[in-house]
Amino acid sequence: MNDYQFKLVKILGDFVWHDHKDTDEAFIVIDGEMSIAFRDGEVKLSKGEMYVIPKGVEHKPYAEKECHIMLVEPKGVVNTGETNFKLTAENNIWI
Repeated sequence: MNDYQFKLVKILGDFVWHDHKDTDEAFIVIDGEMSIAFRDGEVKLSKGEMYVIPKGVEHKPYAEKECHIMLVEPKGVVNTGETNFKLTAENNIWI
């Protein structure tokens, strides 16, 4: 939609600290619970809740049990920002 993508993702365990210098990132929890760690705190999200991370804010999403989420972000955004990590996902994959 207007050069934005709605990405359906399953997360479990820890992720990597990263940021997105040029865009905000929206997390919407479809099922389960997750947390987003920040250098100065943390946000916990449950089914039906949404949180928008402003561009340039370093964060680390994680879930203790499998959590299904939808990310809303501009086309071409890499899930780990500029950080190379074993969980860096290939972009524009249709399933």
